[in-house]
Amino acid sequence: MVMLLSFVLALVPLLGVVWIVLYGSPLTVDGLFTSLILLAMSGILGMNVLLEVRKRRGTSTKGKSATARTTRDGLVQSGRVESVQFFESNVGEPNKSVVTLSNGDKSSNMLVLEGDMRNALPVGQKVEVTFRKHSGHNVLLNVNYS
Repeated sequence: MVMLLSFVLALVPLLGVVWIVLYGSPLTVDGLFTSLILLAMSGILGMNVLLEVRKRRGTSTKGKSATARTTRDGLVQSGRVESVQFFESNVGEPNKSVVTLSNGDKSSNMLVLEGDMRNALPVGQKVEVTFRKHSGHNVLLNVNYS
């Protein structure tokens, strides 16, 4: 329904531009700016239609590189460790590690875990990481090395 409404609303400004070209004066300042505003409105609504079509076709899930699945223990992601960056937080907040996993593709998957993961996840090693969300942070539960 949103897609159909956006499509109709994207056509209405285009009809306004056609009317300005046929019956108005498209070379005046008013005609130029009105045409630009109408074309911008049509472009925004047309982009909304394209994003809706893309979402319905499911093409946005093709680019995933690291595999992820859910078990009774928590979320499991596997892949080769590309990098581990450790960040110290302020007092009272947990430190974080940003881990980049990939499956040999050019795209990667970033994972933010609580604590220092530099020793637990060596760079270049193929791993299967099990973690769960606790108090808004991802907590490492288990690491299987391949």
